[in-house]
This record gives sequence, C-alpha cells and structure tokens, in this order.
Amino acid sequence: MQYGTAETEGGRSARSADGNSPSTKIVIFFIFGNIYNKITDRAEPHPINKTNRKLIMKVIVINGSAHTDGCTARALQEVETQLTAAGIEIERINVAVHPVRGCIGCRKCSDMKRCVFDDIVNEVAEKLKTADGLLIGSPVYYAGVNGQLRAFLDRLFYSSSSQPKTMKVGAVVLSSRRAGSTTAYDEIIKYFSIYSMPVVTSTYWNEVHGSTAAEVEQDLEGLQTMRNLGRNMAFLMSAIDAKRDSIPAQEKTERTNFIR
Repeated sequence: MQYGTAETEGGRSARSADGNSPSTKIVIFFIFGNIYNKITDRAEPHPINKTNRKLIMKVIVINGSAHTDGCTARALQEVETQLTAAGIEIERINVAVHPVRGCIGCRKCSDMKRCVFDDIVNEVAEKLKTADGLLIGSPVYYAGVNGQLRAFLDRLFYSSSSQPKTMKVGAVVLSSRRAGSTTAYDEIIKYFSIYSMPVVTSTYWNEVHGSTAAEVEQDLEGLQTMRNLGRNMAFLMSAIDAKRDSIPAQEKTERTNFIR
C-alpha cells in the first residue's frame, strides 16, 4: 500500500468532503495521536515504576530500655501501629539486651568503614543503609538518655559517618516517671541534625509518663502524641520518597576548628 495523494481517472487528486486529501488526514491523525499519548503519560496515576520510589519503606526501631516490655516499648508500639497501618515495614531492635561498650576514639572506623568492635552496632549500621527512617526510644535516667543507648548511638553514628543518611527520617520517643524527658530528647535529635536527617515532631514533645507499661496506658495524651508522631513520620517518609530523584546533594564537609 502506497501512502500519498490518490489520483482520479481525470488526473486530479481525490479529496474528501471536508477538502482534505487522505494523506493530510493521516498526518493530522499521527500528530494528534502523539500529543494524546504525551498527555496521557503525564497524567499516569501510578508513576511509581517510572521513578526510584520504593514499593515498601522501612523503619529501624531502637528500644534503648532493658525492659523490653516496659514503658518505652509501650510508647514505641503506639508509633509502630501507625507506621504499619501506612504500609511501612518495621524492625525493632532491643539494644539494651546486648553488651555495648563505649567509643574509645581509636578512629579505626575511618579506614574499616565499621566499628572496630564487631557487635550490635555494626549489625544495625548495615540495616540502616537500606532503611528510610530511624525511630529511637529511651527511658530517662537523671534527665538524660540511658547510658547504654548513648554508647550505642555514639558508635553507630560515628562509625557510619561516611554512610549517607541524608533525608532518612528520624524520630525520638522518651519515657519517664515525671520529668527530664525534654533534655533527653535534645540529646538524641543531635545525632539526626548533624547528618541532614529530618526530625519528626508531634502535637506535644514525644514523651509518655509512668513507672510501668500499665501506667503508661493511663497517659492518654502521651499515647495520642505517639499516634500523631507515627502518622507524621509516615507522611514525611512518603513525601520524601515521592521526590527521591531530586534529593539535594550535600557538599563535602570542610573540617575546621577554632584553632588555626
């Protein structure tokens, strides 16, 4: 079949009633078809397979309390419920059941790309590589973080400092009998804020109160704060995931101090 202008017996071009030749109609249809395809592609309702967006996101949950079913665990559970409802995968790690020593400042991790002490710290650092969020819970000891958790976090973040954490979402949960939660909160968010990790907030500071998990059940506002925290965390993770292709590049750190 040859595309072109059809000839009549009289040698004139065949035209339709609207005055366009068959070849003109073919060109018009081709152009319109391309425009339509571009429009429909742009309006694709499920573009997830056309970008680097994840099908399943994951949060590493760190329980810094030695009481694996205590107050801190109960607060974390309330957050986890909202995250799983949003389709986010959860992995909880009870750090305080492992022997964790403090950082000795040997700086071997700069060469090894892992902590010289091969324990739970290195295991979590490996999991953090593919995680989208980090949720840390701690009981409050003397207005501060659990000492074992503090040692864990020092080594985790320092030994993995070369590991990108930009836009991995961070959240904190504290439990105390009465007070000291906000200073402990300040301690933990400093780990996030030095690595370009967005910090999730809620409708109050992220804390629950009680001496036992049963008493935490009575802290209705505290549990409500946990639920809102979970929803906010899921939303922020989803929003970042939607723009995963355009996460800002971070400049290489120029290490300086106050003495030249």
